[in-house]
Amino acid sequence: MKFIKTIAVFAIVLVASAFTANTSSVSDGYEVGDIATDFKLKNIDGNMVSLADYKDAKGYIVIFTCNTCPYAVQYEDRIIALDKKYASKGFPVVAIMPNNPEVQPGDSMDAMKARAASKGFTFPYLFDDGQKIYPQYGATKTPHVYLLEKTKKGNVVRYIGAIDDNYKDAEAVNTKYVEEAVDALMNGKEIKETKTRAIGCTIKV
Repeated sequence: MKFIKTIAVFAIVLVASAFTANTSSVSDGYEVGDIATDFKLKNIDGNMVSLADYKDAKGYIVIFTCNTCPYAVQYEDRIIALDKKYASKGFPVVAIMPNNPEVQPGDSMDAMKARAASKGFTFPYLFDDGQKIYPQYGATKTPHVYLLEKTKKGNVVRYIGAIDDNYKDAEAVNTKYVEEAVDALMNGKEIKETKTRAIGCTIKV
């Protein structure tokens, strides 16, 4: 009986430990107000891209997205529209594909190139080789947005979350979270909603 009780206690401890580890991993990553570390990732054109390359930028709309997630696909035109609207104003879109292509073949570099060409992406579409960058940010979904403001202290995280409040229908959107956040920054105003829940597919590891 003592042996059985010992095994049962050990099993409970293992389950509790697993739950704790999972909870802590989810909480990792940047919070609003943190300084985001720069990165250097390969673009679909073969060049290495970092935030520092954008000398005249006032900030960045960093979006973790991919080819295969239905949510990400629904948002592609809206991501293109964000870049078209804000890149010339100093807030370019920088898209990062965080999935492991061995698990999700549809997100290989070749597939990324094909998708970008077919959709006419006007922004860099970077491959998170080794999946090192998305955990730093704390991204969990595709798409997942991090709005950064370029300051003397570094790139400060100002907004984290969803692009807007309706992934199904762009015409039915009530609140454009990213647009409102960028507009607030450009006008020196406080961002009303600094964090929302990202809606999308889990990142494939």
